[in-house]
Amino acid sequence: MAKRTRFKAFITKYALTDGIQEVEVEDCFDTSPTMVRPLGNKFTYYHAKDWYLTRDGAVQRAEKMRVDKALSLKKQLKRLEEMRF
Repeated sequence: MAKRTRFKAFITKYALTDGIQEVEVEDCFDTSPTMVRPLGNKFTYYHAKDWYLTRDGAVQRAEKMRVDKALSLKKQLKRLEEMRF
């Protein structure tokens, strides 16, 4: 098994509910070139758009998630308001 690199990552997977998390992770690049897992946790993994090396990258992703979610909710509200029974 290859030696894994440990580093700090900013996790955005649950940014809209829990905020951006700063976590110590190790790479799983031997399995997937974009996958990391938190230290001490063998069951949780984060892929490509769920983690970033910089806070700025994570903030940009979280902002895009926020905008996309707001648009989705607006569409959903519009559909609900147009319903007639």
